[in-house]
Amino acid sequence: MKQKKDVQHGTLALMVLKTLEVLGSLHGYGIARRIEQISGELLSVNQGTLYPILLRLEQEGAIASDWGPSENNRRARFYRLTRVGHKLLEAEKRDWEQTTAIIARFFEVKAEDLA
Repeated sequence: MKQKKDVQHGTLALMVLKTLEVLGSLHGYGIARRIEQISGELLSVNQGTLYPILLRLEQEGAIASDWGPSENNRRARFYRLTRVGHKLLEAEKRDWEQTTAIIARFFEVKAEDLA
């Protein structure tokens, strides 16, 4: 059985933004489940970590929310990406790609490369 890992610090907001871009409006539990599903069930999204991220993204204008009925007809807050959120997602994606390229260089480097 695979052991689920917690989402790495600093990556959850990016995952939330991308999930909303791909899937559209979702409530918090739906966002968490989709992130876990997309990860192949390798990640575990802690609700106590997710909701402060959603609040921060909403305060920054990256997402907006409205109340509505969930699948089981319970009242839930649904979040959606805003124009600001699309721009933030693109900037975060560029930063992430740059960071991963830098880290990849460290895995590829050999002593003779530094001589």
